[in-house]
Amino acid sequence: MSPKISIITVVYNGEKVLQRTIESIANQTFRDIEYIIIDGNSNDSTIEIIEKYTNVISQWISEADRGLYDAMNKGLRIARGEYVLFLNAGDQFYEKTTLAKVFDIQGEADVYYGETMIVDEADNEIGLRRLKAPEVLSWESLINGMMVCHQSFISRRELAPEYDLKFVIAADYAWMVECLKKSKMIVNTHLIISRFLEGGMNKRLILTALKERFGEMVKHYGWFRTTAIHVLIGLRFSWFVFRKRRF
Repeated sequence: MSPKISIITVVYNGEKVLQRTIESIANQTFRDIEYIIIDGNSNDSTIEIIEKYTNVISQWISEADRGLYDAMNKGLRIARGEYVLFLNAGDQFYEKTTLAKVFDIQGEADVYYGETMIVDEADNEIGLRRLKAPEVLSWESLINGMMVCHQSFISRRELAPEYDLKFVIAADYAWMVECLKKSKMIVNTHLIISRFLEGGMNKRLILTALKERFGEMVKHYGWFRTTAIHVLIGLRFSWFVFRKRRF
């Protein structure tokens, strides 16, 4: 028997990109999906788009919130699937058979993860994410940064804590560390799981993200290890930008 997965989309004024996220989920060949949309009281045509797809959407809420992570917590609280995945407005599954392939690999995993394709607003592929998912993933892996994109990380729901609202941008990093610490079986799917829309909040608030993640890394890995690894991260990042001419 296949597990149920709760897919949560958080959106605010996403009329330009929400539809392609919804259709990506509607087109999955895997059918045991609970799809939840948390809208932050949008004032564009987002609600009209949601209402157009009520046959696909299991539950949706539209109300003011205290930011991205507050909205994500609302989704977690009402989710009922064995697994949970966040695909926010503009993001998609890589292909129609993605979830079917994930859950055909190995049952009873605590976490499934894979690669991420970066796309532009026209849905053109830019290339795979700069940080390649490690062959073997653990919470220790994240001393090297966000080694797996949030949109390509499927966690057993009972292991997933709520997001810490003290963070502006790094709550997803802290959340992933906690999920991995609780996990006994972590499976590399060797699949490209998601298509991630370039230009999200991380890119606009990159300095804030780096500062918050550094503090969280020190908490888990210690000051010396964190400082040393950041020298290497900085060198790798600079070389990537030089070669690819993109972040």
